[in-house]
Amino acid sequence: MGSKRINRIFILSPAFCGGKRGQMLLSERSEFPLAIELRNCGASLGEIFTFMSSLYFRGKLAYSQAFAQPPTGLPGTFVVTPGRGLRQPDEIFTIQQLREIAEIEVHERNAKYREPLEHDSRELAKSISQDCELVLLGSVATSKYTSILADVFSDRLCFPIDFVGRGDMSRGGLMLRCVENGEELRYVELSGASRHGPRPPKLPPKPR
Repeated sequence: MGSKRINRIFILSPAFCGGKRGQMLLSERSEFPLAIELRNCGASLGEIFTFMSSLYFRGKLAYSQAFAQPPTGLPGTFVVTPGRGLRQPDEIFTIQQLREIAEIEVHERNAKYREPLEHDSRELAKSISQDCELVLLGSVATSKYTSILADVFSDRLCFPIDFVGRGDMSRGGLMLRCVENGEELRYVELSGASRHGPRPPKLPPKPR
């Protein structure tokens, strides 16, 4: 008999909306295609956060879409969205909604951020079995995501052990390489795992 299929849903941390690229996207004077699309009819959350975060969010999104194994009827990827809880990456956001997101401080003590995330996490927890894994693709060194998600999902919440010690760009590059090679990372339960460690060696250059 074959091994039982493990259901797995990915939760992606958000891009930082207050940086230079976020200001470019929100500017009424910007004339590049995504900014025009956002002003005219809205753009998908995945496109918006990929633009703001570049390599890191692009890696998270590509990785989650490649390796998610959600239960029937559920999406395989959710994005932590300040003030909006857990949203799907293909959801369309207007420029006004993005401005509202940008004003929400991502901190576990901020009720405007915490309460929608708690609510959506609890709803998701009701929809999945006890053996469905939730994998956080984001920083586990701080409590702004982990303290909220771990309270809801407990020992079902995991993260890639290879994230420990890496910066955002290194994580993004690692995930894109995993997608290219069809090789999934190893996950460990967040509870009890070491979330800090020495910086690992740089990724070897890709063969020409």
